[in-house]
Amino acid sequence: MSSDIDGALPRRPALGGKVALVTGGSRGIGAATCLALAACGAKVAVNGRDRAAIDEVVATITADGGTAVAAPADVTDEAEVLAMRDTVERELGPVEILAAFAGGQGAPASTADLGAARWRAIIESDLTSVYLTVAAFLPAMVERGEGAIITMSSTAGRHPSGANAAYAVAKAGVVMFTKHLANEVGGHGVRVNCLAPSAVLNDRIQRFMSAEQLDELAASYPLGRIGRPEDVAQAVLYLASDVSSWITGVTLDLTGGRVIM
Repeated sequence: MSSDIDGALPRRPALGGKVALVTGGSRGIGAATCLALAACGAKVAVNGRDRAAIDEVVATITADGGTAVAAPADVTDEAEVLAMRDTVERELGPVEILAAFAGGQGAPASTADLGAARWRAIIESDLTSVYLTVAAFLPAMVERGEGAIITMSSTAGRHPSGANAAYAVAKAGVVMFTKHLANEVGGHGVRVNCLAPSAVLNDRIQRFMSAEQLDELAASYPLGRIGRPEDVAQAVLYLASDVSSWITGVTLDLTGGRVIM
């Protein structure tokens, strides 16, 4: 496995035996989240579109004695999401922890040059995918009277940034979707919270930024570094576990102090 999803993580026994699904779970933050949940005893379904990358995460978990299955699907396609749900429930059981993390098309582009096709593609990837994923698994959570849903926004959805406008709008939409849903289903025992990370070290950043640029970026954060996938995974463990049982509708800014609200 690549170094961005390695490293020891504390275990939370309260997650033992729970079934978790992570969309976008084959790389970066999603992969680190899969490993963290498995380290806490959760049975993890790893979603993505790259089967080789999914299988690598699954193999890492099972080699460490955990339980994981591959759950490949395009989460912008409703039929594929529903088929994925049926597969996961058949292989692991009802999903109790849902991390809707797929997306990430934030590359800079001027609004005038973005174009309608790219706008729609980004909205589908970063907002509609969250709705389709949640809509597939929510009814069973409501029926059982329990569940933890964690969505993925970004600092781009909280404040203007260098990301493209469609991505910013999609991520802002995820924040409001989270709030709306938390208010709607709280009475059914389902909690819904959101994470909004700033720059997190991943393969893409390492590929396109020099060591000097990374150092300059790290220096711009009050804590003196950019984020690691494990930083986000730790927040997932908190929001997925009973230690946050009185928290819902919250967006947690994971920014090393760069965003202080």
